[in-house]
Amino acid sequence: MSIFNELKASLEEAVAIKNGTVSPSRVTRYDVADVKAIREKLNVSQAEMARALGTSLDTIKSWEQKRRNPTGLAAKVLATIQDDPKYFKVLAAH
Repeated sequence: MSIFNELKASLEEAVAIKNGTVSPSRVTRYDVADVKAIREKLNVSQAEMARALGTSLDTIKSWEQKRRNPTGLAAKVLATIQDDPKYFKVLAAH
């Protein structure tokens, strides 16, 4: 199958999912983390959290002010830290 045909098939599937005629094969959802509560529980500054997560200070501020939500890997990492805070120390050490 050519790249064009693969892309066409993918787009047709995406449209079918959006229209509700086909169900997605997998849906991944994470609860939106309360970044400020996690950070305060860890007793770290916004800057320290940003360094440990490899993101900007502005991103941490945006998450805490609910202007943006962590997504993808960031959401998963925050959920892991929330469940077991020792993982923050592992991240901060790198």
